[in-house]
Amino acid sequence: MKLGIVGLPNVGKSTLFNAITQAGAESANYPFCTIEPNVGVVAVPDERLEKLRELYDSKKIVPTAIEFCDIAGLVRGASKGEGLGNKFLSHIREVDAIVHVVRCFDDENVVHVDGSVDPLRDIETINLELIFSDIEILDRRIQKTQKAAKADKTLASELEFLKKIMTTLEDGKCVRTMEFTEEEQVFVNSLNLLTSKPVIYVTNVCEDDLADDGLNNHHVNTVREFAKTENAEVVVVCAQIEAEISEFESEEEKKEFLQTLGLEQSGLDKLIKSSYALLGLISYLTAGPQEVRAWTIKVGTKAPQAGGKIHSDIERGFIRAETIAFDDLVTVGTMTAAKDKGLVRLEGKDYVVKDGDVILFRFNV
Repeated sequence: MKLGIVGLPNVGKSTLFNAITQAGAESANYPFCTIEPNVGVVAVPDERLEKLRELYDSKKIVPTAIEFCDIAGLVRGASKGEGLGNKFLSHIREVDAIVHVVRCFDDENVVHVDGSVDPLRDIETINLELIFSDIEILDRRIQKTQKAAKADKTLASELEFLKKIMTTLEDGKCVRTMEFTEEEQVFVNSLNLLTSKPVIYVTNVCEDDLADDGLNNHHVNTVREFAKTENAEVVVVCAQIEAEISEFESEEEKKEFLQTLGLEQSGLDKLIKSSYALLGLISYLTAGPQEVRAWTIKVGTKAPQAGGKIHSDIERGFIRAETIAFDDLVTVGTMTAAKDKGLVRLEGKDYVVKDGDVILFRFNV
């Protein structure tokens, strides 16, 4: 999974990126300090892996990962080359979802590019630049389809559909606000439009607003109301606190620090959970003496295709999947005991894999 972090300059984008990836992107109180898109790979926290390692006495743990791409601060006119311009919009087209960082804290020592804190105005500024960029892309596609439709009448419906999307964009609305059939959605995805990508709005708040998840921050509540119109997720974080958390070496230290703040999980954990929910993702697990590993798949994936994430031979020569729910395995303690109690199931090619399934694939090629 690849997430692109966007936002206006000085909203806490690079501070957050540094904290969650510990990749050391330059962060400073001025625009465009991120000259190239910074990429960091983050292991997805999953406490189930350590428990399985203990059960199997495995040599190592291999968690699944998320790739974060920090895009330089966009400004009004970016789609026309203002600031660092279109160069960075192209990087966003490659991501699965957009993490839009919105400033929801007041601090006169941190300059705002537009002179004041106004989350909706900031969101609109970014969205309009993405819309303008999409209009340019879609216009070229429409012209191409119009020419082709003269010779191929079957393209008439496609042309009408493209024009329908264009109308939405010209009305200043994102494509993700539209409703599509499953078949239409596949076509829309192929267009790779920026405003069709799912979004998580990360509201960057001060430390005092973390304990109640920003419920008393009117800026955050404004963003929440807006997000409903796009079916978008909202995550409340304090980038500065995330930076402090990232400095602790052990998980125990991190947990103790979070407890002193009255928090159960870090902003990164919340962001990852929201990303999985937004994109409809789950993880299944494999375990053995060599390694314990998590594999990310789409909700609704069947056993052969899930096995194909490990190796194409498993999908091609799939016979069955020996499956047990993680909780059941931990409860009885060993796979032998689980089999004795009839908890291990033999699933066929139509089995839909569930989150937390511990699976051993049988295949032959």
